[in-house]
Amino acid sequence: MRVKKQKRHRKSVRFYTACFGFRQPFKVLCDGTFVHHLVSHAIKPADNALSNILSAPVKLFTTKCVIAELKGLGTSYSESLQAAHLLAPARCDHENSTSADACIKDIIGQNNSEHFFVASQDVDLRKSLQEIPGVPVIYGLRKALFLEPPSSFQREFVKNSEEKRMHMTELEYKMLRKRKNRSADEETNDSSDENDDSEADNNGMGIVTKPKTARKGIDVKDKVQFKRKRAKGPNPLSCKKKKSQDKPNLVPERVKKY
Repeated sequence: MRVKKQKRHRKSVRFYTACFGFRQPFKVLCDGTFVHHLVSHAIKPADNALSNILSAPVKLFTTKCVIAELKGLGTSYSESLQAAHLLAPARCDHENSTSADACIKDIIGQNNSEHFFVASQDVDLRKSLQEIPGVPVIYGLRKALFLEPPSSFQREFVKNSEEKRMHMTELEYKMLRKRKNRSADEETNDSSDENDDSEADNNGMGIVTKPKTARKGIDVKDKVQFKRKRAKGPNPLSCKKKKSQDKPNLVPERVKKY
């Protein structure tokens, strides 16, 4: 069971890294319900528990609105409040504290530009975040933590975006048409200039030239013409020199003196 769970989590993490550009270390945005779940079930250290399910190092974040909400819940959430203070603060632009759900939704926005994993025990918040592309959701069940698989909306969003990349937009199509027309005009102008120059030269010499006919199969390349190898003479270095015949010695030998 544990092996299947790890495989399922790795598959989900690969989906978000490949399709939405998530990079390590992963950033996990925790709300008050998730922090309270970690404290009440003694899941310590929290970053190790989350890194185990994501198979990568993580960094935990929260917001000042979440801390303010835990403050207002009384002494029964004092340990959760202390644990939330230990987390890194995510940027929250609310001057007056709002509900934790609204704060997290504002940080995520329409496309989760900060690439946050959202950890929450709130079912309604998790469902609403799964309708936003590129928002992975984590929740806890007793002492185990789970990463929810990508929703059907997120998979459909990825499929549609890939199809859009494969097709040209209207602007790209217009630019391509203009470039083709411009290149065609330049080719016709160059060919007309060459014909005019050749006719002027030939008429001056009294020669009438026939118009060049377009060759069939313009795109077909000419056959490669190979040079025939001609027989070469022998290598002079490899040939032996002819030995010169010994000429008779015409000079008489000196008479020995006795």
